[in-house]
Amino acid sequence: MSNFELKLPQMGESVAEATLTAWLKEVGDTIELDEAIFEIATDKVDSEVPSEVEGVLVEKRFDVDDVVKVGEVVAVIQTDAAAGEVVVATETQPEIEEVAESSEQVAQIENEIAAVKQTVTSAQPNFGSSERFYSPLVKNIAKEEGISIEELDNIAGTGKEGRVTKNDILAFIAARGGNGDVQKQSTPTVEVQHQSVEKADPPKPSPQKEALKPIGVEAKTGDEIIPLTRMGKLIAQHMVDSVSTSAHVQSFVEVDVTNVVNWRDKVKKQFEAREGEKLTFTPIFMEAVATALKKYPMMNISLDGDKVIKKKNINLGMAAALPDGNLIVPVIKNADQLNLVGMAKTVNDLANRARNNELKPDEIKEGTYTVTNVGSFGSVFGTPIINQPQVGILALGAIRKMPSVIETPDGDFIGIRSKMFLSHSYDHRVVNGALGGMFVKEVADYLQAWDINREI
Repeated sequence: MSNFELKLPQMGESVAEATLTAWLKEVGDTIELDEAIFEIATDKVDSEVPSEVEGVLVEKRFDVDDVVKVGEVVAVIQTDAAAGEVVVATETQPEIEEVAESSEQVAQIENEIAAVKQTVTSAQPNFGSSERFYSPLVKNIAKEEGISIEELDNIAGTGKEGRVTKNDILAFIAARGGNGDVQKQSTPTVEVQHQSVEKADPPKPSPQKEALKPIGVEAKTGDEIIPLTRMGKLIAQHMVDSVSTSAHVQSFVEVDVTNVVNWRDKVKKQFEAREGEKLTFTPIFMEAVATALKKYPMMNISLDGDKVIKKKNINLGMAAALPDGNLIVPVIKNADQLNLVGMAKTVNDLANRARNNELKPDEIKEGTYTVTNVGSFGSVFGTPIINQPQVGILALGAIRKMPSVIETPDGDFIGIRSKMFLSHSYDHRVVNGALGGMFVKEVADYLQAWDINREI
């Protein structure tokens, strides 16, 4: 018999962990190749994880609402057993080396080892004494931080059926840190054959963590309490992490898109009749951004410690709103290699499947630069937060008809023009104001010089 370990796959460059939201199979079930085993959720997408082999599910390593790190084993599949003939994997203790000449000496060694285990176990919180379920991750955090079972039982859980999640216990630790140092728990040192087992003191919360602790808000009579969704919590944390990581700075450019508007009005019916696709402004803007990234490749980078990674491919993230109010960022791979027809088809396909929660994990990862259309909600401009580990994001403002000064060889006059603002947020750690400004100006120049007679 051979066992296959199904690990959590890489879901994207900036995704290091995911929440297990549902098991689709039970121990003993027969598994087909590419059949979904469990569901996970990240701040970007909900997804099913399929099996890479055929066999029988023999072990689950995590429970629902547990946080799983990329690369960790989530399930074990026995690849050569029939259903009903499952041999569930169990942990085996290492064999005791033959260091004694008699059974009495072996028994003495075993008793000493058991005494050490008992002493260490008794000095730690006894999670088995609680009737409440706690995931392995929550238990490990509690042990590391010296949280007793009584304290753990008093934490209000936001997970399924009131379970305590990773975020719940971290919030409890941060709040408790503001009321004084975490009490240290000492473990007696037990010596067996000149070796000792010690438990290190739990770390004290840093001043920075204390400064960032959540501020409690009291709900008044008549207030409605709406719990954050799982995706909402992850997005919120992702945004806070980005602001804490990157030095955000913005540049704004006003651009005359009259030619773009008039050209689209002229060709959109012909385009839809021929291609079966609607022609929106989004693929036009994406083409302009991809062209600018080719001219300024140092905007198509990521920062890894003290190293800059210059990306070979131009993969444009396209922020899309979901019906529940959250955002998702599908990625247009190799956007600079698409013509306008290909760009329009890709944009429409990703947007439609994003709204229906049908995106695949590969379609929301490996983005190198992101574009968000704040104008679709009527905003003139915005200051978007960078999508880590990228170094820039462009916000497209609403297109408005405005009176404008028009310069001609015969003099200046006032006319009605279609205009919009481009808002460029970039990471000032590696992108200076000159590069950030020139990049967004290149996008504006490309749109402003649009050929009204361009063929589709």
